[in-house]
Amino acid sequence: MSSLITQKKWKIVSEDAQARRRLCQTLDLHPVVARLLVNREVTDPSDAEAFLNGRAGRFHDPFLLSGMTEAVQRVQQAQRNGETVLIFGDYDVDGITASVVVRQVLTRFGIRVVNHIPDRMDDGYGLNEQVLQIARQNGASLVVSVDCGITALRAARLLKEGGIDLIVIDHHEQCEEGIPSAVAVIDPKRKDCPYPFKHLAAVGLAAKFAQALVGEVPRDILDLVALGTIADVVPLSGENRAFVKIGLPHIEETKNKGLQALLEVARISGKTLKPYHAGFIIGPRINAAGRMDSARRALDLLLNENETEALALARELDAINTRRQQLQRTIIQEAMAMIEQEVNFKDHRVIVLAKQGWHKGVLGIVASRVVETFYRPAVIASIEADGWGTASARSIDGFPLHEALASCSDVLKEFGGHRLAAGLTVHQDHIDTFRNRINDYALKNLDAADLIPTLLIDCEVPFSTLNVELIREIDSLEPYGEGNRPPVLCSRGLTIKSRPAVLAKDTLKFWVSDGTVSYSVVGFGMGKYQEVLSLGQTVDLAYELAVDDWNKAPTVQLKLKDVRMAAS
Repeated sequence: MSSLITQKKWKIVSEDAQARRRLCQTLDLHPVVARLLVNREVTDPSDAEAFLNGRAGRFHDPFLLSGMTEAVQRVQQAQRNGETVLIFGDYDVDGITASVVVRQVLTRFGIRVVNHIPDRMDDGYGLNEQVLQIARQNGASLVVSVDCGITALRAARLLKEGGIDLIVIDHHEQCEEGIPSAVAVIDPKRKDCPYPFKHLAAVGLAAKFAQALVGEVPRDILDLVALGTIADVVPLSGENRAFVKIGLPHIEETKNKGLQALLEVARISGKTLKPYHAGFIIGPRINAAGRMDSARRALDLLLNENETEALALARELDAINTRRQQLQRTIIQEAMAMIEQEVNFKDHRVIVLAKQGWHKGVLGIVASRVVETFYRPAVIASIEADGWGTASARSIDGFPLHEALASCSDVLKEFGGHRLAAGLTVHQDHIDTFRNRINDYALKNLDAADLIPTLLIDCEVPFSTLNVELIREIDSLEPYGEGNRPPVLCSRGLTIKSRPAVLAKDTLKFWVSDGTVSYSVVGFGMGKYQEVLSLGQTVDLAYELAVDDWNKAPTVQLKLKDVRMAAS
């Protein structure tokens, strides 16, 4: 059989049978559901119950966050003195939703608030040195930075010298030089912060700020908290899971006029929403503003209280997102053509591409597509007329980007990011040197086996144990996302009972049976597998479970993740 079928390594998660049995006995769970929980390191019965229920009572005391007490006291001072507060936020979904949440909670206390979002193209990322001038222009005596600021040591120093106070609300890593000089720095990743959950998005920290000021997490911000948390792809465990599980229904019933308009324009009003809708339908429309135009449009949308104006803004964002998709497709096509001509896969374990004129706003998306297609780290750079290139990098498991870039730091103007995603600036004269250096690092730190994607499988199950009731029970593990992947099961020795067909949108469909029961299989975007599958073959399947209830009684359907010939 073609290597097409065996392109992924199957890795079945090792079972902790004792922990599984304990969950089954204590909570009366199906053994498969219990094993799925244990695979996600949820082994304590009380933690498992909270995981399945997503209880709000699992929220930690916000004052465990270093800096929270000082931040609340400074806000109370601003309220007493009638001060103006400048909220300086990032231009992505997390930064924009966090900015709106902080604004909403401050205005509850009668505080005058001004919002500012930097321009991705002109200002770059983060709390920059223009903040002092912006604060003075708006008469602000206090700046609250959200989703940025933890590394802005110079900007913080300029504010302090200018007599303007700063509160930092950020979730990124601090730099080696320490934290900014500010009234308060709220970041669970501070080296001295005892907060028990380290993975909150900026909007989650904004919710903790609101909780500290109000005494509870206000219900009317949960829609934005869920949206920003999902869009920022933070682990959906701990408080993040609670925010999303509780907040998704609040998106469906949102009172935010801008969010209502986005749901309408995206044609998902009235639907039961899942993280997919937030991450891949709503989120991209908000992000498109910052990528292609000005993120201020997205901020204005979520702050707008007029239905007509909100709908007009939502349509603008929808049109901008369509332009973004068209531009993205063009650049991806150009990148793929360059890879075919320029990349030597024997020597190039990291794909580095650079071209003048590529739009900087979509480089990260293009890098992700290259990684998805070739399963190799990718750096995609856009060269400006002055010769400087702005690049986005994406990686694979086993290749920490930040460390790899650090090994090439002498040929980079700047870089930053984390294990799987980063940004950098490099001059076109140094592109070839950078490509060689990062590939030298990869040759020493990436084995050939690391370049074969691994499919993580939760457990092998007998085909005859599958039923709709089990799927409903497994669904209690939702919402799925980063850190809580959709469960993947496998079954072996199945016979293909119908000729595999390719339907619309490159969807593969066929039926399989273990000799007792038969279920349909759908493989989205997997039409190429038709070439190597045929009626009567015996195969092993890896799949996610779904319920097919389209115009009929609910029945089991398998969402194909991988297929290979069964061992004889």
